[in-house]
Amino acid sequence: MKLYTQRVAPNPTKVELYLAEKAAMGCSIPLERVMVNLMKGEQRTPAIASRNGLQRVPFLEFDDGTVLTESLAIIEYFEERWPDPSMIGTGPEERARVRALERSIDSDILHAVALVVHASKSPAGYPPNRGVVAWFSEAMKRPLAVLNQTFGDGRSFVAGDSPTIADCSLAAALQFARFGKLELPDGLDLIAAWNERYRARDEVKGILIF
Repeated sequence: MKLYTQRVAPNPTKVELYLAEKAAMGCSIPLERVMVNLMKGEQRTPAIASRNGLQRVPFLEFDDGTVLTESLAIIEYFEERWPDPSMIGTGPEERARVRALERSIDSDILHAVALVVHASKSPAGYPPNRGVVAWFSEAMKRPLAVLNQTFGDGRSFVAGDSPTIADCSLAAALQFARFGKLELPDGLDLIAAWNERYRARDEVKGILIF
């Protein structure tokens, strides 16, 4: 298998964090990485576009040449193939809660962060759009505030006492915000504390480079 990926961009970062966490838990998933420089437009070259018409990363290429796109689908595939130790939780209730947290983070925070960064100081060269910046800067405030409250019970990670895919998505979102020099709303002290703890862990230092 080959994972076409890139450092810093939030969706590839989410997958890279997942793989790093699994490896730290003793589960090394065998694959080859192909780095794609998005800022140089390598995702639009024939070598990439012929494999993934969406022209974006990450995507997973199987040995037979077929590909799997979408970061969460890639993570879920890995989790199905290599389920132990779990990064989604055990039992239907816990797994549902982890998935709900990850989906909220991805849809309401990571997506908004990415749009604001690209509409203000896009590393990919997209034109500025003040309307998008204003809309999504406001839209992310409530989800961030709700997530901040979630940490009020003293949990170490987003879903409890161990890292899950929800941590991977949140860390990827916050790194892209730092990369894009995006100031997050005030009052997120518990998220900020989690962020410092998470970034300091040896497992992720080579991935969270901003």
